[in-house]
Amino acid sequence: MWQRNMSFVGMKVLCVFVLIGFVIVEGLENGNVTEMEFVRGRGFYNRPLMVGLTLINGAAAKGAVCLDGSLPAYHFHRGYGSGSNSWLIHLEGGGWCGTIRNCIYSKKTRHGSSYFMEKQIPFIGILSNKAQENPDFYNWNRVKIRYCDGASFSGDSQNEAAGLYFRGQRIWQAAMEDLMSKGMRYAKQALLSGCSAGGLSAILHCDEFRELFPRTTRVKCFSDAGLFLDSVDVAGRRSLRNLFGSVVTLHGAHKSLPTSCTSRRNPILCFFPQRLIASVRTPLFLLNAAYDTWQIQASLAPPSADYRWNWFDCRKNYARCSSPQIQYLQGFRNQMLRVTRRFSWSRQNGLFINSCFAHCQSERQDTWFARGSPHIGNKGIADSVGNWFFDRVNVQAIGCAYPCDKTCHNLVFN
Repeated sequence: MWQRNMSFVGMKVLCVFVLIGFVIVEGLENGNVTEMEFVRGRGFYNRPLMVGLTLINGAAAKGAVCLDGSLPAYHFHRGYGSGSNSWLIHLEGGGWCGTIRNCIYSKKTRHGSSYFMEKQIPFIGILSNKAQENPDFYNWNRVKIRYCDGASFSGDSQNEAAGLYFRGQRIWQAAMEDLMSKGMRYAKQALLSGCSAGGLSAILHCDEFRELFPRTTRVKCFSDAGLFLDSVDVAGRRSLRNLFGSVVTLHGAHKSLPTSCTSRRNPILCFFPQRLIASVRTPLFLLNAAYDTWQIQASLAPPSADYRWNWFDCRKNYARCSSPQIQYLQGFRNQMLRVTRRFSWSRQNGLFINSCFAHCQSERQDTWFARGSPHIGNKGIADSVGNWFFDRVNVQAIGCAYPCDKTCHNLVFN
């Protein structure tokens, strides 16, 4: 009897851990890490500009709708003066949904429906309208396109039974058409940027963005925290490849991926930027933390791979990582440096890989441009991106390995 009771208790404990692991993984898959910790008012010189939500009213007729069928949307603040004919398009991140269950969950959130999107959001970091916070882009036309398709603005499919619309590619096209009609077609210079899942999308759509403009327009792309690696997790499996596989299949994303990759590889592998960046023709800048906190939590040491919860403390707080765990993370950094080596050979491309535990550093004021913001050598992130965009100097910056960088704003999760 005692053995049976202990067995029952053990099963209950196991079920609890499985449930907790599912909740964490689901949260990471659908969550945007940039919204967990970043917008706390840190680093602001003044109160941030609040920008209202604009629905893309003509999108529905083109089938360009969010997961729930609602209209896609963006936030737009017009440029002025020397920036009146310059455009910065920023693609929001927010994870991915790779199963019907997760997409049904997402369509009841701001990452799957414009009904749940904030009516106003702060424009900070790379979107700030203040020269002392955003010296190179403050007076540009600045747009943040909201993310509501669950597949990095790619894919073209639907599931009628579940009431789900997988229309990321159409949303991208509808947003571009709408913005072109509002003056972007006259742009003298344009920058496509994005964070996290949006950073991946900026890579996927970079050359498409270039084709919207005449050759005389300076056009470049900037990906922040979008370099998701096809890594082996702590259990010896490929957790992120499994997730990306389900996303590509469910959303029909293979139709949106560059044929330069899909003609030679399984389309699932072509959702990983490491297999795309060297073939992007348009100048591209990669900003990434070498110890990307999202990838540590969801790809390298997710609860589903951490059977004994040895990584529970480490994935939340780098200071609690053991020496072997730090060595494992150094291997991840080394992989990131290897996959960017060929990319960095082209002088038109830019690179800023700092050895921080962070994610999406262009969307935070304290990491983008502020007193004490992260630096490699004597250059911060905003300076480096601006220098690269305006061809003031070549930028190929790689920081030394942890723990030598004392300028990091490392993330710690409760």
